[in-house]
Amino acid sequence: MEGEGVLSSGLSMAELGQRIRGERQARGLSIERLAELSGISRSMVSEVERGTKTPSVLVLDRLATALGTSIARLLDEPAHSAMRVLRHTEQRVLRDPSGWERRVLSPVLGEVEFEFMRTTIGPGVDAGEFAPHAPGSREYLAVEHGSLRLTINGRPYELAAGDSAYYPGDCRHAYANDGTTDCVFYLAMEVSGVGHHEPRRNPPMHDLRQAGAKAAEIMADHLEGVAERPVWRPVPDGELAWLTRQELPETGRALDELLEDAREHVLPYPMGNGHPRFFGWVNSPPNPAGVLIEPLAAALNPSCAGGDHAGPHLERAVVRWLAGLVGFPHPPGGGLLTSGASMATVICLATARQQAALADGWDAREEGLSGRPSMVMYVTEEGHSCLHKAAQLLGLGARNVRLVPVDATYRMDVRALRAMIAEDLDAGLRPFCVAGSAGTVNSGAVDPLDEIADVAAAYGLWFHVDGAYGALGVLDDGAAAQYAGLERADSLALDPHKWLGVPVGCGCALLRDPGAARAAFSLVPSYLVDENAGDLGWFAEYGPEQTRPFRALKTWATLSYLGRSGVKRLVEHTTGLARTLGAMVEAAPDFELLAPVTTSITAFRHTPRADGLDELNRAIPVAVQARGNAFLTGTRLGGRDALRTCILHPDTTEQDLVVLLDEIRLAAKAL
Repeated sequence: MEGEGVLSSGLSMAELGQRIRGERQARGLSIERLAELSGISRSMVSEVERGTKTPSVLVLDRLATALGTSIARLLDEPAHSAMRVLRHTEQRVLRDPSGWERRVLSPVLGEVEFEFMRTTIGPGVDAGEFAPHAPGSREYLAVEHGSLRLTINGRPYELAAGDSAYYPGDCRHAYANDGTTDCVFYLAMEVSGVGHHEPRRNPPMHDLRQAGAKAAEIMADHLEGVAERPVWRPVPDGELAWLTRQELPETGRALDELLEDAREHVLPYPMGNGHPRFFGWVNSPPNPAGVLIEPLAAALNPSCAGGDHAGPHLERAVVRWLAGLVGFPHPPGGGLLTSGASMATVICLATARQQAALADGWDAREEGLSGRPSMVMYVTEEGHSCLHKAAQLLGLGARNVRLVPVDATYRMDVRALRAMIAEDLDAGLRPFCVAGSAGTVNSGAVDPLDEIADVAAAYGLWFHVDGAYGALGVLDDGAAAQYAGLERADSLALDPHKWLGVPVGCGCALLRDPGAARAAFSLVPSYLVDENAGDLGWFAEYGPEQTRPFRALKTWATLSYLGRSGVKRLVEHTTGLARTLGAMVEAAPDFELLAPVTTSITAFRHTPRADGLDELNRAIPVAVQARGNAFLTGTRLGGRDALRTCILHPDTTEQDLVVLLDEIRLAAKAL
């Protein structure tokens, strides 16, 4: 379905557009104001005025109402026959050899309300049977192109281009195209007391094919032009109102209109992470394979809790691939995809909590934590906030998350860790987990994982590694040695939607012993028992989610598109640029490097003067963002306000780094 109706008028589209533009200008309205009053997208209004878009009856009616006029006046009715399906006062009956009555309607303008649709059915497509409408309703159908088999109460009639039919709406009716070309026809039905068509099976997919092709063009155009547009720009008040205050439509809207609205109101205001000069937080650009493939997961729309279908099986392979990329041991069933590292961390720490309880002879799931010695977890002050949130959600308590000091390179001080564990044991507490970082968000530091693993083994602690952002840095030959010990972890959280560019909404929890996670989460009600699930059971038994989206497809596509060598090239390209930026900072008299560059994060600050540097560097990120030529964010590192960049875009160049430093200088001068 391409729209809600196309008018057939004696006016050309250019003439109609001129009339609408004249009415708008006579009332002193801008295109934006007319769009707001009519509820029609600005692009649609603009195209109608230019005569490049044929408006539907409903679109034209909304425009006419917003202009304080009528369709008849815009079309100068009854001189033209545009309203042919709005009211029928004369009927001239013709008969073809088969005896089918074709009613040619002589139209005049009236006030009877009709829905009007232009529909295309592809060759050889059976659109299916539609349920009867309200008693007394009528439908009018006119074939513009091709041929149509119209079936009324089980009786078929063949219609050709130029034929029309007028029949009761309160009967069973079906449409099919037996021809070899598209069939285009117009359909009108009384609105009063009549709902939209309710198909007994899926409607024609031709409209989806057309909209899908247009969506692909819109996506490609957007991605192709990203580098030429501002990295980021604020959403203006008018667009903010559209985004936040629009009302739910009373009736459904055409797919084409939705795409136009997205193109006009959504795509112009991105977060910025698709741009090669976006260096903020840890947000990757979209990978083409993920962009292409993710809609196929929506087309299937399965729950990947378990079962014998493609989703869960593909997830097994994807999790194995991810473990293999970072060198983590992978027993069968040793991991699952999640919404992100925050959920992966909850799964890993809940597993650690239950294992500690079972080792002490009790069941945390059954008994809760009340009355037991406080369980204590150890992270550095550079550890990600998701570790703290997980501890709070799991009832451990924020006060039982110990902050281990870091050394001068922001890596965990293992000697301090040993001392803190011993102190807590003496106090009657229950140390149960230590979480190291394989690439912190502030500086990209990788904790001494091998040494931490030794401590964990010595005290019987669960060893968790937060590798959400940085675990893939192990693929950089220049940094691989820093990751020694990662393979000794009991659990690892990583995010395919970070460095890999998988569409957002995909994390991963990897577990050395999958049975430990199953012990922490498995709860299978009778209505979910699957005798064919095999030894591993369902993914839903290894985490809190029961209904699980098909995350594996976009991850599989992205990894397959890149290949192992492509992932390695991406990591080495971005870490190499981060080291280059570090060298540029060290060479510049007005910048200071704050931490060694291990991954693709560079932490530094601007030092054009001797005093007020915290205030200056705190203000710089927003000022740079507002200029639109680059995007970076700030942080606190070693008690000082700092700037940080995270490079994840495969198209970022050394010249982009030059631009970034220049933008920082220009923004600082204006502060």
